[in-house]
Amino acid sequence: MSRLVLVLGDQLSPGLSALREADKDNDIVVMAEVWDEASYVKHHPKKIAFIFAAMRKFAAKLQDDGWTVAYTTLDSGYNSGSINGELLRQADAHGATEVLATEPGEWRLISILEDMPIPVHQFADDRFIASHETFETWAEGRKELRMEWFYRDMRRKTGLLMDGDQPEGGKWNYDHENRKAAPDSIDYSGPMQFTPDETVEEVLDLVERRFDNHFGTLRPFWFATDTGQAKRQLTHWINKALPNFGDYQDAMLNDNRFLYHSIISFYINAGLLDPLEVCQQVEAAYKDGHAPLNAVEGFIRQIIGWREYMRGIYFLEGPDYTDRNALDHNRSLPGLYWGDETKMNCLSKSVAQTRDEAYAHHIQRLMVTGNFALLAGIHPHEVHEWYLAVYADAYEWVEAPNVIGMSQFADGGIVGSKPYISSGSYINKMSDYCKSCAYKVSAKTGDDACPFNLLYWHFMVRHRDRFEKNPRMAQMYGTWDRMKEDRRETVLSEADTFLNRMAQGALV
Repeated sequence: MSRLVLVLGDQLSPGLSALREADKDNDIVVMAEVWDEASYVKHHPKKIAFIFAAMRKFAAKLQDDGWTVAYTTLDSGYNSGSINGELLRQADAHGATEVLATEPGEWRLISILEDMPIPVHQFADDRFIASHETFETWAEGRKELRMEWFYRDMRRKTGLLMDGDQPEGGKWNYDHENRKAAPDSIDYSGPMQFTPDETVEEVLDLVERRFDNHFGTLRPFWFATDTGQAKRQLTHWINKALPNFGDYQDAMLNDNRFLYHSIISFYINAGLLDPLEVCQQVEAAYKDGHAPLNAVEGFIRQIIGWREYMRGIYFLEGPDYTDRNALDHNRSLPGLYWGDETKMNCLSKSVAQTRDEAYAHHIQRLMVTGNFALLAGIHPHEVHEWYLAVYADAYEWVEAPNVIGMSQFADGGIVGSKPYISSGSYINKMSDYCKSCAYKVSAKTGDDACPFNLLYWHFMVRHRDRFEKNPRMAQMYGTWDRMKEDRRETVLSEADTFLNRMAQGALV
């Protein structure tokens, strides 16, 4: 008797564990575009289109390889609208009594599969370097779960950038060399942009009809939607941009949305690219003398360090992780995150880029949109759902620890030893945003004072009991205490006024 083999939209890898466990001659692959997955948060139209198009192409590839694939499009008249509904419908149609699945990257879906009325065998997603057991063993007994120590273990395990048992170049981390301010110009044209083929155009028309009320611009659509295209983008980036990636990976520019970034997280997280193979190709560029060590190490750290670490934290902490709110922040996410006008140029640029591209790089996410939400006291679950919705590379296993932990400190310090907060000075140092802003980054109080300057101290004061003994923050409390009392009162009063105006929907 045949079994069903579930393949989800972020599992588009031919070596998927569920496919390895299946019998190509007898079992039936089930893939489905379902309303529940496309709308449980209001995903960016580009994200939906990317996943649906990549799913259709992957299904066709499986069929060419000899698999029987039961594929349901979103607009099929018999579509049940949910993953569990489609599994039950296909089980009834084919007389199947069990399902093979690779473990989803989200507790919500894991629970759905566990509650199915027919047996679902969930196999480990071994596309990752660290299994759940590996991460749990590493975390056991540690007072602090710092990524740097985990990253070093991943370097040893993979052998990437290792010279025997020592790190290449004598240091594990070259981050201090990767913080140059934005250059005057970028000599890289950005990621490859792929003209939609017939399959992609059909999906774009579908998404245009069904998701026209979701935040985000659908067209022009330029993403890779199969492994061949994704590999071309990887090679293009390595050849043209990797040498400068490290120096300027934290920089931001008004008129350049991509700088030297790889723009392949979409493809890795959906399964179109293998993360270890990507890192090996990047390492080869260093060994061939094409790219410097600081650029290569910085990129590899993002993949086998942060990416693997984030997944480890997500599954270690459990299903309630996204509900955590250690700082008791309860303000609503303001409309400016959905494109309402704002005088803050850094936020306006970052949100407009997010709207148009379903992409922003890590510093825009962490130190602009994330920093502002944290300083303003926005409810972390609302922030979490926004990031999950608007970015094409966002899946809960990687997005939630980055937002709940790193960006919003809502997990109380599991991911970071201190909040990632700054006044406007950091944004001014790393970008040209402030030069064309209605506010003045040099102004600390007054009508034209940068809101980040006001909100920074407002955050510090309202959370003093928690952070004043933090060795990495104590100096700033000393700076606050040395200010004249009337200036402190003015800062807090103006910050309150700003927050109240924002809550009322006024232009800020």
